[in-house]
Amino acid sequence: MKRRSLLKAFALSATVVSMGLSWGAQAADTIKVGIMHSLSGTMAISETPLKDVALMTIDEINANGGVLGKKLEPVVVDPASNWPLFAEKARQLLTHDKAAVVFGCWTSVSRKSVLPVFEELNGLLFYPVQYEGEEMSPNVFYTGAAPNQQAIPAVEYLMSEDGGSAKRFFLLGTDYVYPRTTNKILRAFLHSKGVKDSDIEEVYTPFGYSDYQTIVSNIKKFSAGGKTAVVSTINGDSNVPFYKELANQGIKATDVPVVAFSVGEEELRGIDTRPLVGNLAAWNYFESVDNPTNAKFVAAYRAYAKAHKLPNADTVVTNDPMEATYVGIHMWAQAVEKAGTTDVDKVRAAMAGQTFAAPDGFTLTMDQTNHHLHKPVMIGEIEDNGQFNVVWQTDKPVRAQPWSPYIAGNDKKPDHPVKTSN
Repeated sequence: MKRRSLLKAFALSATVVSMGLSWGAQAADTIKVGIMHSLSGTMAISETPLKDVALMTIDEINANGGVLGKKLEPVVVDPASNWPLFAEKARQLLTHDKAAVVFGCWTSVSRKSVLPVFEELNGLLFYPVQYEGEEMSPNVFYTGAAPNQQAIPAVEYLMSEDGGSAKRFFLLGTDYVYPRTTNKILRAFLHSKGVKDSDIEEVYTPFGYSDYQTIVSNIKKFSAGGKTAVVSTINGDSNVPFYKELANQGIKATDVPVVAFSVGEEELRGIDTRPLVGNLAAWNYFESVDNPTNAKFVAAYRAYAKAHKLPNADTVVTNDPMEATYVGIHMWAQAVEKAGTTDVDKVRAAMAGQTFAAPDGFTLTMDQTNHHLHKPVMIGEIEDNGQFNVVWQTDKPVRAQPWSPYIAGNDKKPDHPVKTSN
């Protein structure tokens, strides 16, 4: 009896081991890739397209043989514009789903929420959106712009003759770390150019804010004191009521130009852009950029939208963070191929100096030391069709300065990643 039981136990163990090996082999047939963007809540308007373009890019890579001969398997999570939930979802992707890499976040508060998780677990995050700098984590690659690749050139343009020779600046943003830190940098920059505090107004509104009547009225009053420009770091769906209120109160770009750092083609889809013609956005890519690589990228996304029956598939657009997502996924795939493994430490090393021919028309390079992309800077004017006409751009990609020279003490900080959490 004992012998029979023992044999059964051995047989059961062998079956379990066999099943385990089978499951392990099955799991090893794919490489799991996390996609972590808000698909609901105030940031869904901006982040949902990043999820869509990430899935398109993964399909594109898989159609060309995958990575290391394996298909990429996307794992999509929705942190729902809830900043603590981002940290929970990040932990889920790294520990439960065993994602080799995560592409995600938009707001800096969401990025800072997940950063301790990625550093604790030695995960890898690709962050695709412009941000305030003042960070350089070994567990993040930043494919969006630092302030010297967007904010500073935009304000320099506003001060130039071509940009309207602005003398006064109304800094309007959503109340969180990105707008506040960016405006701290801009205020110091404006001081260096001789602009006084009396010629700078700084106003913040909560996420999801929609009543801009008083603020736009105050912009009109402030502009009576001299040539004024608005610098907008409003994020998410609040951009729609802000631009609608500008139109309601008859503020035109010829009177008070607005330059936005978080408004692109996607955000303009929901409003009548005719009253906004001439207002500006500063990015590193626009859908209207005319080159063969971009034409292929735009056509591929439109085809993907129709094939997957995305909402409003006939009117989908591409924008800067979508391009940064696309570039980031391809660069990661190249680094994995170079490293011969998805091991985070080896992929991190292989990312240094990676290049990619991007839809913006430039060959972009991942910096050898600071985990940021070298990116061109572009300023575009809103057109009546919701697209942008590029009115100014750099001749070549610009190296990022994560530690802004306009913040005291940054000259003593290292030009290489350092963990932000203990």
